[in-house]
Amino acid sequence: MDGVHAAHDALTPFLHGDIPYLEKALRTIGVYVLILLLLRIVGKRQLAQLSSFDLVVMLLLANVVQNAVIGPDNSVLGAAFGAAVLLGVNTLVVRAAARHEWLGRLLEGTPTTLARDGHWLTGVIRRNGLRRADLDAAVRHQGGDDVTETTEVTLEPGGALVVQLAEPNQSADKADIAALKAALSTLTEKVDALHHHRSAPLRAPRATRWWGGKRSR
Repeated sequence: MDGVHAAHDALTPFLHGDIPYLEKALRTIGVYVLILLLLRIVGKRQLAQLSSFDLVVMLLLANVVQNAVIGPDNSVLGAAFGAAVLLGVNTLVVRAAARHEWLGRLLEGTPTTLARDGHWLTGVIRRNGLRRADLDAAVRHQGGDDVTETTEVTLEPGGALVVQLAEPNQSADKADIAALKAALSTLTEKVDALHHHRSAPLRAPRATRWWGGKRSR
């Protein structure tokens, strides 16, 4: 019996929470909404690139909100419950944003145009707190040499930079390769036909003979 009591006493801190589950659920949901609003206010820059300063902020932010989520509860069961609530709320929000376009725009915002017709929009870049060097690197990463080869560069709500290259600078896709193969096949057929025509033997003209004043072949 002493061993059972000892095991029970050892497992109690891991399985028994110090705060009610309803309070833990409300804490988790509240912190989730707060972080979502803060990211929405700060802007898409935090998602577009993660510099060393941003990394420090993210690590400190996770530590700051930790106590607000778990409170004095250090139990494993309480942590599992909080994680389940967090994942469940996030799933519901993501699905609702995908189903209702207005909600997606409200939570994530809309795409921001950073460059148009080969020129950076300096004012927009400054308002979003982005660096030209990072944007130039994004253009090179997506196949361009510089912004002059683009028609549009946009910052998506999720933080992704989308570069639309001008048509002469775009990489070949499957349709281009198929068209090139068809053109090569047609050219090959024409060359083969020309070669066959030139290599065919020439027929000598038939001799003409005269018999009794009449021409005969």
